[in-house]
Amino acid sequence: MSVPEPVRGRVVLAGTPIGNAEDAPPRLVAALASADVIAAEDTRRLRRLCAALGVEPRGRVVSSHEHNEDSRGEDLVAAAAAGATVLVVTDAGMPTVSDPGYRVVVAAAAAGVPVTTVPGPSAVLAALAVSGLATDRFCFEGFLPRKGGERASVLAELARERRTMVFFEAPHRLAASLEAMAEALGADRRAAVCRELTKTHEEVRRGTLPELAAWAGELAKIGEVTLVVAGAPAAATDPATALAEVLARVAAGERLKDAAAEVAEATGTSKRELYQAALEARQQR
Repeated sequence: MSVPEPVRGRVVLAGTPIGNAEDAPPRLVAALASADVIAAEDTRRLRRLCAALGVEPRGRVVSSHEHNEDSRGEDLVAAAAAGATVLVVTDAGMPTVSDPGYRVVVAAAAAGVPVTTVPGPSAVLAALAVSGLATDRFCFEGFLPRKGGERASVLAELARERRTMVFFEAPHRLAASLEAMAEALGADRRAAVCRELTKTHEEVRRGTLPELAAWAGELAKIGEVTLVVAGAPAAATDPATALAEVLARVAAGERLKDAAAEVAEATGTSKRELYQAALEARQQR
């Protein structure tokens, strides 16, 4: 006689609105109504969200935040392992993204408990989309360190980052962070400050880092802020060096067109001129 499989639940990471409750997807409403346990970053904010959505949770509501996530995570995973559906939500956006939830996922994965998600609004993607900066390649850097020296060290490491960068920042530190960025990344680097996304007083301000720093200095120190910064421009390379790299890559079996395109992008040289120079160099051999 076979032994039945133990009843197993799951952990569900659910994205919540970043400002406008009407952005809540139907699956979030259903999950809030049906979950056996809801782990919320702030239970009071969860209650307000539920009231706005017209949903009454039937499950047990507990707090799970940065100060208790280690111990709370063990309880949540144990509940899921015993068959409960455990819903994890934060105050806004996706859990684990500069918010609690990561330790719960790690513990669940280690215990073999399934983890799934109810996708929802994202301040990172919303700000990137409206920034007017390149969106094909980007990275999320979260919050910069509060201390000036540590912040300068992080920005120095990012000075040559080619991808568009997305940061979260507290409104009262925005001007100082923009000034530090201008010093580390250059006064001509462009950026966009996105405040109160999806809310009544949503604002997107674009400009160079010094321009935005001057504007932020006069700004009221309120509102959620997402900061999008252009990546570093390609460093100019000696044409002969770029040509030599293309020829070496072609000799190794790469297509000339592909090699010229990639080297041109990496070095800031003209793709057309580099391709033509490589053709001429091959013909002379």
